[in-house]
Amino acid sequence: MFNGSMPARWVGHTASDSTDITGSIGFRVGGTGDVVARTLNDPTTDVTFVGCVPGETIPGNFTRIMAATTATSLTVAY
Repeated sequence: MFNGSMPARWVGHTASDSTDITGSIGFRVGGTGDVVARTLNDPTTDVTFVGCVPGETIPGNFTRIMAATTATSLTVAY
């Protein structure tokens, strides 16, 4: 799932338009909803993951999880 890179740590995260998560290799969703994120390769464009379910893990190099996110109990992998 993480292309050979296992997370060294997991950190709880509250969605925010100003809190960076640079260095992340993905995140886990604890509660149903949409996740609005920005990626390392395009840090000014919002990408929406619609209908995330509890326990879903989304790999990627993200820079932010935006406040428009409706999913809850997010945990970021580093």
